[in-house]
Amino acid sequence: MYGPGMAEIYELLHESRGKDYRAEAATVAGLVRARNPQADTLLDVACGTGAHLRHFAQLFDKVEGVELSDAMLSMARSAVPAAVLHRGDMRDLALGGSYTAITCMFGSIAYLKNVDELTSTLRSFAEHLAPGGVVAVDPWWFLETSLEHHVSGDTVTVGSRTMTRVSYTEREGSTSHMTVHYVVAEPGSGVRHFAERHRLTLFTRAQYEEAFARAGLRVAYVGGIQSGRGLFLADGPEPAGRG
Repeated sequence: MYGPGMAEIYELLHESRGKDYRAEAATVAGLVRARNPQADTLLDVACGTGAHLRHFAQLFDKVEGVELSDAMLSMARSAVPAAVLHRGDMRDLALGGSYTAITCMFGSIAYLKNVDELTSTLRSFAEHLAPGGVVAVDPWWFLETSLEHHVSGDTVTVGSRTMTRVSYTEREGSTSHMTVHYVVAEPGSGVRHFAERHRLTLFTRAQYEEAFARAGLRVAYVGGIQSGRGLFLADGPEPAGRG
């Protein structure tokens, strides 16, 4: 789970590395509305610092978010003050409301440990869908497209702050273990270093699709977007009397 050090620079660092949260939110909103033109309420699960949510707030009448990390949730409250934000885990989502769009962005779904957790989580998403609602899940890399070893690094300067991010990811079976080190330097604060370690499950595309089906969701996969990872779009079950 992301701590205070990462939460402070998370959005700034990823945007400086080329991630376009506004464009991604617009793409997802467009795909959702292609399936449900009346979609007007959105729940962003694992909303992090609110990086996508603040753009979704300009595209939907009402937005809410769920986040497990207190540090990230605090940043989200500042970024999207009008949104209703919940501290919670996607594994046991129980908000008592329904939404015409439910999103889970930036590979966050991969923090689920196995197919059973994936299925039960997607079933919970389905239970929070309003009639005609759409689920959009931005997956982590598929097992069949993942690299056995991967190293990346970037140094960016924003204003007077310089940040370096170096990561090493190693695949072990159906899990990617990612270690990320950060060095942040700025006037008056000196240089600080911290590290994050993440365990992300490498589900196959077929496992995702089967989990959606078991959750009662009719899913389609859109390739080539979200930095190449693609996007799953799913509708709830057909209302009784249709089809």
